[in-house]
Amino acid sequence: MGLLLEAALLGVVQGLTEFLPVSSSAHLILARSFFGWNSEQFGLPFDVACHVGTLTAILVYFRLDLRDLLSGLPRLFAPAADPAARRLWFIALATVPAVLVGALLGDLVDAARTPAVIVVTLTVVGVLMVVVERAGAHQRQAESLSLLETLAVGVAQACALIPGVSRSGATITMGMFLGLTREAAARFSFVLGVPAMVGAATLEGARLVMADTPMDARTLQVFVVGMVVSGVVGYLTVRFFLRYLVNHTLNAFVVYRLALAAVTLAWLVL
Repeated sequence: MGLLLEAALLGVVQGLTEFLPVSSSAHLILARSFFGWNSEQFGLPFDVACHVGTLTAILVYFRLDLRDLLSGLPRLFAPAADPAARRLWFIALATVPAVLVGALLGDLVDAARTPAVIVVTLTVVGVLMVVVERAGAHQRQAESLSLLETLAVGVAQACALIPGVSRSGATITMGMFLGLTREAAARFSFVLGVPAMVGAATLEGARLVMADTPMDARTLQVFVVGMVVSGVVGYLTVRFFLRYLVNHTLNAFVVYRLALAAVTLAWLVL
């Protein structure tokens, strides 16, 4: 199979799984492991390139929400008088846990990028999703979250640095635990993820620029294909998922997570 076709398939995987609560990083790792695709060609830098594609999808889909949010910048130091400025502060503070975990525990996170760890995380978060679906009323909107509650969602996002947890899965689950509706939890999860996705793409891009080995034309083509495909598929996935959550539970994704964990465990054993 040609590299560009493999890059396109991984871009589809990334675009589908980045916003669904099933873990995009787990799927990229498992796809490489199952099919034996070139791990050097499709390593972490390629993952980040695909994340740039899905980041673009988020920026386009939530452009009006982000515009309203950024309208609070002129009054950033008067958040009590401006709800948008208040939300900006909350989102900034909620991003801190992921930054700290990435900076202080980056080596441990890299070591966790294995199918065995993914089996555990897929299962644990799947069980938690079942619990929050059955516990409490889900009637709140994201604007009602307090600072501490927003930080709790940020901590959940930090946990998602471990493959198999799923950033959307962890943050949506925490949001629902705090009483948000499924759709409100998902929308807040996606907007909250923008700073983290921008930071990850910037950091990895800087590493590539500073690397001793320059990127050749073939590798650049692979990155561009993965980025474009993941962006287009990601946009369509966000559109579908938000509409789906209006009238459906997370149970279908729980079943999928547990099934994937079982298949991965069987693959490891055999």
